[in-house]
Amino acid sequence: MSSPTPAPASPRPVRVLLVEDDELMRRSFTVSLERYGYTVRAAADGLTGLESFRDEDFDLLILDVMLPGLDGIGLCRKVRESSLVPVLMMSARGDGLDIVAGLEAGADDYVVKPVDTNVLVARIRSLLRRATYAPAPAAGHAGHAGHAGQATAGGPGPSEGELLAFGDLTLHTGGLDVAVGGTPVALTPTELKLLLEFAAHPGIVLERHTLLRNVWDYGWDGDSRVVDLCVQRLRGKLGRDRIETVRGFGYKLRR
Repeated sequence: MSSPTPAPASPRPVRVLLVEDDELMRRSFTVSLERYGYTVRAAADGLTGLESFRDEDFDLLILDVMLPGLDGIGLCRKVRESSLVPVLMMSARGDGLDIVAGLEAGADDYVVKPVDTNVLVARIRSLLRRATYAPAPAAGHAGHAGHAGQATAGGPGPSEGELLAFGDLTLHTGGLDVAVGGTPVALTPTELKLLLEFAAHPGIVLERHTLLRNVWDYGWDGDSRVVDLCVQRLRGKLGRDRIETVRGFGYKLRR
């Protein structure tokens, strides 16, 4: 009699670094996220959080803006010096300056405390989907932007896809490689998915609410500043004139 086939190994739990100085909130967030199956490492200040980030591998970071020692915005900047890991900022006040500063520092999204656990988990899942984005092969000919595809569990391999060119900007839709003038450009998952959305509709104006829905997975009206700041970061990496503002409507990628 043959021995039973061993069960397949379960996927590695998603590892989250939570940096929150309020002890009650830190414990509450940790317990809530662990109930959803996440493995959480918690830190009470920015410097401890930075040490944890440098010592371990994480799939996602949740950073409070107001932290002792090194605040969340400074911590996000430090993280972005070496990593493209998804970052979710939390602001207790919902202060516009805090939100803008966090997004400018490289955060992918933000939530305002107090935040419902279901909303927090939805934002986390959205960020993780972007981080594992794998578009379907684009239709059309190289050098022309076909449809960039949807996020799928099993996308094409690095050799598949299409090479799209927009001036000196090139984008390989299979390997998700981006270059400007032949020089590789590192993009965060959110920046990459935003570029893919533009590349799927070259020369077409995309409204902010459309980008919020297709890139950030917002099923409701989100904060358009998230779009504006991410576009600003993309321009800083791809060239100031690559993405054009159409005042009162949105943005478009120049062919």
